[in-house]
Amino acid sequence: MPKREIILPIAAEDRRIAKLAAIAIGLTLAEAALPSPIPGVKPGLANIVILLVLLQHGLKAAASVSVIRLLAGSLLLGSFLSPGFWLAASGAAASLLMLSILQYLPEKFFGPVSLSILTAFAHISGQLALAWAWLLPSTGILALLPFFALAALIFGTVNGLIVTRLIAGKPDMGAQSAHV
Repeated sequence: MPKREIILPIAAEDRRIAKLAAIAIGLTLAEAALPSPIPGVKPGLANIVILLVLLQHGLKAAASVSVIRLLAGSLLLGSFLSPGFWLAASGAAASLLMLSILQYLPEKFFGPVSLSILTAFAHISGQLALAWAWLLPSTGILALLPFFALAALIFGTVNGLIVTRLIAGKPDMGAQSAHV
């Protein structure tokens, strides 16, 4: 019997998404090694990549990178389908929903810093909403809100400034190089 081969074409966009997702996954793994003074509070380093992808390649590419990062990161960290995975997924979904709304607003008022801050707030809101509905169904969870909101403001601002700097320094993070 002759050997059958299935050949799937790989588009430049597929390579770009894979490259950017790999960077986001690497940042997720690095961030997991960082100690956190408040459980659940992390700087969201992978969100830098996702915001860059949104600004340079659009919402569909950003959503693809976000989903790949979430799934691969949770598999590599051993948290796939754990409560932490679902909390991360709810935060990512809320952030992507926020980005899908914000992309239609005037760019002169909503640059990388404001987008990063608003999506950081959306991320933490999605996580707290799921935690309240599933893990801690009491109003006591509201006591955590100021700490998480402050973290979202700080990390959202820092990440937005990093994105602004990266955009100014490099025209396109996901561009294909000649030797790839």
